[in-house]
Amino acid sequence: MIEHLLSMEENNKKYQLLKKKEYWNYYISAKQEFEDNLSKILDLENTGIVSLKQWKILYKSYSIFDNGSGHSQHSETTPKSWIPETFLNQWLQIISSAQAENEQNIAMSLVEINHRGQLAARNGLIGLGVSILAGLFGSLFLANSMIRPIRKIRRGIRSISKDQFSDAIQIHSKDEFGELAGAFNEMAKRLNEEELMRSDFISMLSHEIRTPLTSIRESVNMIEEEVMGPVNQQQRKFLKIAGSEIDRISNLLNHLMHVSKMESDTLEIHPIPIAAEALISKSITQLEPLAQAKNIDFKIQIPPDIPKIKGAPDHLHQVFINIIGNAIKFSKPGENIGVYVSSDNNQKGLIFSISDSGPGIPKEELPLIFTKYYRSREVRDHMDGVGLGLNISKQIIIAHGGQIWVKSVKGKGSIFEFTLPAAKSYKKIIDLKRLKQP
Repeated sequence: MIEHLLSMEENNKKYQLLKKKEYWNYYISAKQEFEDNLSKILDLENTGIVSLKQWKILYKSYSIFDNGSGHSQHSETTPKSWIPETFLNQWLQIISSAQAENEQNIAMSLVEINHRGQLAARNGLIGLGVSILAGLFGSLFLANSMIRPIRKIRRGIRSISKDQFSDAIQIHSKDEFGELAGAFNEMAKRLNEEELMRSDFISMLSHEIRTPLTSIRESVNMIEEEVMGPVNQQQRKFLKIAGSEIDRISNLLNHLMHVSKMESDTLEIHPIPIAAEALISKSITQLEPLAQAKNIDFKIQIPPDIPKIKGAPDHLHQVFINIIGNAIKFSKPGENIGVYVSSDNNQKGLIFSISDSGPGIPKEELPLIFTKYYRSREVRDHMDGVGLGLNISKQIIIAHGGQIWVKSVKGKGSIFEFTLPAAKSYKKIIDLKRLKQP
């Protein structure tokens, strides 16, 4: 607008001096532009964007000259000076002042916009952080609410797979997890009841069979000893077979009764100091006929300064009978069986190793061989047994505070190892329910 005023002043003077039409047209064009811009500014009154006080003064002063009181009419007879110099300077000053005020307002608006932008960015970051934290805590809560019942159900399944019927799973939600826990608890309850019934039945059956079996054994012995008359060679052969079968059934009953006692927590252990060499020697002597029948030799290594162990001799003897007996059963004729004893790293117990050169155990069956009634698929059809020996051995060793494990490669034999505490470090196991802990 300043340029338009100055253009009007300049072209007016040129026209007055030179009387050229073009300068008059320039003057009229600049004047029209000035008035249009002034009108646009005054139209902003209702918006409240700018202050119009000075612009109204300019408009009022300009209107005086534009309406004929001054000398700014659109006529080529305009006097020498279209407006006084003082008014022109006053208008220029008003426009400059308004321009400065407008620029100041723009600067302040930019500062305010920048401030609001920073505030919005900060609030946005805070909101984002709060949202992330809320989402994180929500995710953790949701994950925990899902993982916790899954873990409880998983522990329950594992306990059942190890013949441990623990307390009912406590999941009280009314969603799918609650329904699953309820179904699992009902299943576990029924399995426990059936297991108790089976155990009671086996215990009762073992006792009921033992009495007539003893009578049959005594009758066979009396006939074999010719108490009832002479026995020929063929009869003696069949009597020997009958006696062998009676012994096999008797051993089976002993195993079943032993398992029944363990399940009812009635296994009693009365530990005393035992020499490892004497325990091993007694077991091998008892199994010597089986080993000689297959031409199997024993390699025994027992350090002379090995300490005594403390345990129940009868129970530990059964462990050695079970493991060494299995080694003889699965070894080929003419092979060797190793029996080794050593001290553990802490000098608080002994490690017993019994190795054979049998067919070995498939890798997928290694975690199952100590399970009650489990028998390898490869021996179920052509070898006697019910799958209780290793399970009983494990329970006895755990009851003494030891551990048992196996190393085996299919086709290269197996090594059964177990630990027993030395007599000085032995701690009696009082809580027999720990027998069922893995």
